[in-house]
Amino acid sequence: QVSVYDFKRPERVSKDQIRSLEVLHEVFARNLGASLSGLLRTIVEIRLQAVDQITYSEFIMSLPNPTCFNLLGVAPLEGNMILELNPSIVYPVIDRILGGGRITSAPPERALTEIEWRLISTIIGRAVEQLKSSWAGVKAIDFKVSQTESNPQLMPIVAPNELVVLISFDIVIGESRGMMNLCIPFLVIEPIISELTSHSWFGYVRKGAATPQTHEIRANIANAPLEAICYLAETQVTVRDLLDLKPGDVLETNKPANSPLLVVVEGRPKLLVAPGRYKHKKAARVVGLAPQPRGEARP
Repeated sequence: QVSVYDFKRPERVSKDQIRSLEVLHEVFARNLGASLSGLLRTIVEIRLQAVDQITYSEFIMSLPNPTCFNLLGVAPLEGNMILELNPSIVYPVIDRILGGGRITSAPPERALTEIEWRLISTIIGRAVEQLKSSWAGVKAIDFKVSQTESNPQLMPIVAPNELVVLISFDIVIGESRGMMNLCIPFLVIEPIISELTSHSWFGYVRKGAATPQTHEIRANIANAPLEAICYLAETQVTVRDLLDLKPGDVLETNKPANSPLLVVVEGRPKLLVAPGRYKHKKAARVVGLAPQPRGEARP
């Protein structure tokens, strides 16, 4: 069996590893969108568009000039990654940070000023933190912005024909839309490429919630009021007998005096209890769980 192989564009990352990168950065996109929504006080949607293997020269030629080009240190790995934000989304974000964001206009065709770099660094910082969190299940990587540039052609971090993994995201903020690209040279992730498997990734996403979050959720749920009703017995009477009832009348039931009583919580059978008194107050001691209706799971 003959398979086609392009020496100009060698595929050195397997499909399984590409899928792991997709799942990993889908989580990154969702978490970053939630983080930026709180920061910018508006809905920010970030969706993973594609994960491709291309050469570094193809990546550079696909970028606008000028753009928001950030070089990321990736200790303890060697080399750098690139996080790029298109001007079509950078300037609406800056406008939103400064209190605008209601009127959309074409982004200016110029490099970012020093003040604009300071403003957008807040967004880049949020992205870097989410990258650290997303990659923690594969390897603890200390992502840091080491250098910024407006002209992407001035930063040849690898040879033009070197393979890179390009991860593209679509960002939507109101009526503004733009692209964010994460460029990962293969030489950077080559030492850990074998760890980018479905096994390692799914083992990470099954990790339980953090302890402080668990305690907070339990504390909030514990304070929620519930209606609990204890039924002593049940019987059937006619409407005529019900209308003729008067003080002192006795209602007969088929329930034995020593049988447990049913406690219904929010309309659902929950507990079996024994009636009694505790510290001169009416009380009930739990003796078991109430049987559930057939075909219905226990709440």
